[in-house]
Amino acid sequence: MAFTAFSSQAVVEQAPRKRSFVALVLLVPGILYLLLFFLAPLISLVITSFQQPVLDGDIGEYTTGFQWQNYTDAVGEYLPLILRAFGFALIATVLALVISYPIAYFIGVKARRWPLLQSLMLTLVIAPFFISFLLRTLAWKQIMSDEGPIVVFLKSIAVLPSDGHLTGTTFSVIFGLTYNFIPFMTLPLYATLERLDLRYIEAGADLYASPWTTFRKVTIPLTMPGIVSGTLLTFIPAAGDYINASRDFLGSSSTAMVGNAIEANFLVLQNYPIAAALSIVLMAVILIIVGVYVRRAGTEDLI
Repeated sequence: MAFTAFSSQAVVEQAPRKRSFVALVLLVPGILYLLLFFLAPLISLVITSFQQPVLDGDIGEYTTGFQWQNYTDAVGEYLPLILRAFGFALIATVLALVISYPIAYFIGVKARRWPLLQSLMLTLVIAPFFISFLLRTLAWKQIMSDEGPIVVFLKSIAVLPSDGHLTGTTFSVIFGLTYNFIPFMTLPLYATLERLDLRYIEAGADLYASPWTTFRKVTIPLTMPGIVSGTLLTFIPAAGDYINASRDFLGSSSTAMVGNAIEANFLVLQNYPIAAALSIVLMAVILIIVGVYVRRAGTEDLI
């Protein structure tokens, strides 16, 4: 009897250890992936940002050093592009939120009674992901070109002057950012609105609150996690985007963002330390903005 009880106790004690070991084994691939594809490149980027040119070396030839001046040179030279990138990203994020919220509300709340319509509209939201980001942006470049239907129509109604154009302007870059990242805003909003308990809205109406008051006091606070997630998923990649603002797509030299400066320093000028320093500065500023924003929004559990 005593031996049986002892054996049962030993089995019970070994079970948690076995589960812990299995959990650790399952975590190993993910940990290795993060070490290989996130931590190692980040360390390499930091080391590169402190490199210094080789004396009498060729262009693009650098040696390991500790040159803090790379950061001051990068910020001093490209500060307007950094500010422009965050300004464009902020405007595009606000526009994406204004456009996406009604869409997500209709799909997640109004279309609940029609599952087929709900599925169809969700498919339409994610449909752009089936086409390359580059091809979508290039298509808008053709549509907005001087010979395209939009410019021709705007000129015909005297909205644009005869020598006016859309591509290469601030409008086209912000439009491209907004269009390309709208799905990143819509899907988190839909996920939150689809779980929204409609009884809260009915309770607001029962208490004689106007639809606007109910929306402002009930719906918005309950969907704040989706708003925060959507704005982060939109703002972060938009701030580092270099495709929409490129002269090869919707932008020009006057609309260049910090992502274009990083691309040019890496691939054209071969100034790897400056490009790496700009990348580190961009990541650091985004982390600070995200941390402050999430704390102010009261959704710290998202990070």
